[in-house]
Amino acid sequence: MSSHPNVVFVFGDQWRVQALGYAGNPVVQTPAIDALAAESVDFTYAVSGCPVCTPYRASLVTGQYPQTHGCFVNDVTLSNKATSIAQVFAGGGYDTAYIGKWHIDGNGRNAYIPPERRQGFDYWKVLECTHDYNCSQYYDHDDENVKIWEGYDAVAQTDDAIDYLSQRDGNKPFLLMLSWGGPHEPYQTAPEAYRNRYAPGDVPLRPNVPEEMAAQARADIAGYYAHCSVLDDCMAKLLQALDDLGLREDTILVFTSDHGDMLGSHGHLKKQRPWDESIRVPFLLRWPERFGNTGRKVDALIDAPDILPTLADLAGLPIPDSVDGVSYRNYLDGGADPREGMALLSCMHPFGQYNRPQYGGREFRGLRTARYTYTRTLDGPWLLYDNQADPYQLNNLIGNSEAAGLQRDLDAKLTARLESLGDGFRPGMEYVRQWGYEVDETGTVPYRHKTGK
Repeated sequence: MSSHPNVVFVFGDQWRVQALGYAGNPVVQTPAIDALAAESVDFTYAVSGCPVCTPYRASLVTGQYPQTHGCFVNDVTLSNKATSIAQVFAGGGYDTAYIGKWHIDGNGRNAYIPPERRQGFDYWKVLECTHDYNCSQYYDHDDENVKIWEGYDAVAQTDDAIDYLSQRDGNKPFLLMLSWGGPHEPYQTAPEAYRNRYAPGDVPLRPNVPEEMAAQARADIAGYYAHCSVLDDCMAKLLQALDDLGLREDTILVFTSDHGDMLGSHGHLKKQRPWDESIRVPFLLRWPERFGNTGRKVDALIDAPDILPTLADLAGLPIPDSVDGVSYRNYLDGGADPREGMALLSCMHPFGQYNRPQYGGREFRGLRTARYTYTRTLDGPWLLYDNQADPYQLNNLIGNSEAAGLQRDLDAKLTARLESLGDGFRPGMEYVRQWGYEVDETGTVPYRHKTGK
């Protein structure tokens, strides 16, 4: 077995686990990822504990919770204080590469990102943030002149990743992170051939989508699935390249997403919500050399801060002291769940939603276990679901006398988790002031579409 396996980490943006064939969706066409799941460890309850782009990505890079790294809203700058995932792997002799969407620089969504703000990544074809998939900009290493990916960006980015794999130094292991912008909205911009696969009228809705949102939800989901299918074809090309290059056996391949998408469920859109459509994400880990080629499902609720320590540990590299997350290496080898079957949920500051009550955003903290979801707001207990009996989370058990003991137990465990992080669960604007962010009347850090700071 290789002491230092390669790592290929692939993630989509806003791809909920419910939009994959292997997870039980009979309509969306994802055959390559379904086949990957059959060969992988499937973390069936993986979550995005703070389900927003920048918080997730900062946690991925640092192994820290938003309470620690401070990127609890979009379009702010991740500091260099923590030891990043690229620095961990580079310190172990790895080449490091990042391709696609970054979204943790906070100095303009299409601004050039200089080497000192790349968190240690060497190979670099990146833009801070765009969802203009068919005219998608990026910067190539240290060239400050912006370039455009040819065609639909995820296809070109995947081709570039394959080129990187083909031209690498074969004497060194590598960490390659491929960050796709889809299936995040706008939903109707996938290539026409993929959009033609899905008619809104043929899209079944989850039972928790209210009737008044049904038409919009069907149209959005049809376009969303089209993006999913493009990305599935990209995954097929990448998997074939790993086989052709002889990299299958000694490469850890991860497929996941930064958060989900409500798509009308519970009357909500997008993310920043504690419901499963927002927090539950795919997380497949394939390493044939260690875990074989037969898939297995596991119940642990791996979260973004756990990814760095888990991958570092699997690769035989030290876990930095700056990390909040835990390694699941021993768990994957048959040991105990290091988080005892619980994941922390949080929205520290519901940006974009202040003075906009129609969005229903609020600060919350909570726990997700394999069976239960419990959350509280600043006003007290909010949601309690038995997800086994109520998979669409339609029956809130808060105040139910038969669930009172369960509520007390989960609330006590949540309090303990928050105390371990030093999170006093204060109003969002207090965190904004603590970290020195400037926000508009909706609580959003304004972002800039221009080259340069």
